[in-house]
Amino acid sequence: MKIIDKINKALEDDRCFWSFEYFPPKTQQGVMNLYDRIERMCNLGPLFIDVTWRWGGKSSDLTLELCSNSQTVYGVEANMHMTCTNTNFGLIKSALEKAKDQGVQNILALRGDLPDDTVEFDPSVGEFKYAIDLVRYIRKTYGDYFCISVAGYPEGCVGPEDIDRDIQHLKAKQDAGADIVVTQLFYDVDNYLVWVDKCRAAGITIPILPGIMPIQNYGGFKRMTDLCRISVPQEIWDRLEPIKDDDRAVKDYGIEVAVDMIKRLRAAGVRGFHFYTINLERSTRMVLEKLQLVPTVHEVRPLPWSPSLSEKRAGENVRPIFWRNHARSYIKRTELWDEFPNGRWGDARSPAYGEMVHGEQVRLTADQAAKKWGHPETVDDVKRLFMRYCEGQLDSLPWSETPLQPESQDIQRSLSRINSQGFLTINSQPSCNGAPSSDKVHGWGPSNGFVYKKAYLEFFASPENVKALLARLEGSPTVTYYAVTKSGELLTNCVEDSPNAVTWGVFPGKEILQPTIVERVSFLAWKDEAFEFWSAWARAYARDSASAGLLGGVSDSWYLMNIVENNFQKSPGSIFELFDGLGQPLDAE
Repeated sequence: MKIIDKINKALEDDRCFWSFEYFPPKTQQGVMNLYDRIERMCNLGPLFIDVTWRWGGKSSDLTLELCSNSQTVYGVEANMHMTCTNTNFGLIKSALEKAKDQGVQNILALRGDLPDDTVEFDPSVGEFKYAIDLVRYIRKTYGDYFCISVAGYPEGCVGPEDIDRDIQHLKAKQDAGADIVVTQLFYDVDNYLVWVDKCRAAGITIPILPGIMPIQNYGGFKRMTDLCRISVPQEIWDRLEPIKDDDRAVKDYGIEVAVDMIKRLRAAGVRGFHFYTINLERSTRMVLEKLQLVPTVHEVRPLPWSPSLSEKRAGENVRPIFWRNHARSYIKRTELWDEFPNGRWGDARSPAYGEMVHGEQVRLTADQAAKKWGHPETVDDVKRLFMRYCEGQLDSLPWSETPLQPESQDIQRSLSRINSQGFLTINSQPSCNGAPSSDKVHGWGPSNGFVYKKAYLEFFASPENVKALLARLEGSPTVTYYAVTKSGELLTNCVEDSPNAVTWGVFPGKEILQPTIVERVSFLAWKDEAFEFWSAWARAYARDSASAGLLGGVSDSWYLMNIVENNFQKSPGSIFELFDGLGQPLDAE
């Protein structure tokens, strides 16, 4: 979707909106970390994101990959930067074709800055000398397919003496087909508003989004404002001077400055704000929270998982619960499907899952893994790690790179307890009997609806613990389960292979939605990935180490198991009663 359409709708509704800018990291681990950050920040409700492009097109493929995956995996519209400085025509033509093929419909057309003073702008390189040339080419070649953004410079592209000339250039870019202006960062709100008035007087009518960059540290702020020739009110310098060596204090003051700027801009009628995040999360999140610019549940959670914006996945509204924390992997392994489930998974539907993606299970280096998870040498050591994660003392495990989901906070202690007993949980969902769809913890979907969930647990357990639990389950007719070893030995009490809906919602004027299911074929496809996490974790240690031996042994001999309490009217804690007296709790040693 073109972001100009979303912006116009927000302006029509007199509704505030915001967007986030990111840059492509230079390492693969940095890229994976950025994906995780984008996923988390999507919960802040950005109207779109954009991703920069290094001069000369050096990051063109990665920029496109980040944009395409953000739309396909996280369901957020992406605006792809494209610069023409020292970039040949073939690369630009190819990038635009690839963007169209992958459903990226938004381009920020820029002349682009050079990396440093050692490289000079060479107008003889490439067919496009300036951003307007790129705008004209895109419009001539692709018509209205792309939404085109361009840059605006409230304090002049080179300096204040260029402001009036820059406004005329901006007007020319609008006339050539630009849809949106995104401005360079600034800190003088009064000056910005005067500049906007000049733009309007010059006939510029397209939306103008102010660029907001919260101050992160004193040195970086000074370098950036000097480089971009940005004027900074003396009051800001005066406030920064006594705290310039305290990075946390500078960050907090930077949040205060951004909040004040946006309040003043809103009072002047501005509704859209573009955050230069520099790939950081906290400051942007704190600014939005302090301004109470919090999206509704419906805006950020139309389903319990983020719907893809890929055209071929349009209408997809059912997924297995197993990949809940691994959306990228699920998208990759299902990308070759001809159709995707809409309304129901379907009993007869048994598509082939693609090969799992290797190398993404544990993204930490060996040193980072050892620092975070230590050197476990016994099963009890592993139990303690899982318990610490459930109790919020550890922010990630190999199976989950983010802290425990908010909905699991109410069962946090119970999760910790069964981990202590040797049932190592990697996925969970408490029951929910008719919570309003607007509920901030359990809610999803359209307004005025009600959502339901069956209690679900997924965990690794030793053969002994599985045997004891299965004996217990014989007296629990409302509980269904699947348990499988790495080699594929499957145990289940499910008579049929039909899917079991574990999440559903009832909404006015709509059919019942069942977006999350448990299903045998999908579970067997997921188990290969789930066990591979043990192997990937083991590879972080020396091959002959006790840690590697322990983790490899668990992977080879334990079961991956899931259980569903189908009586959703039971309390969220009732499923844990099944584990009473099982295993060997750490506190009983």
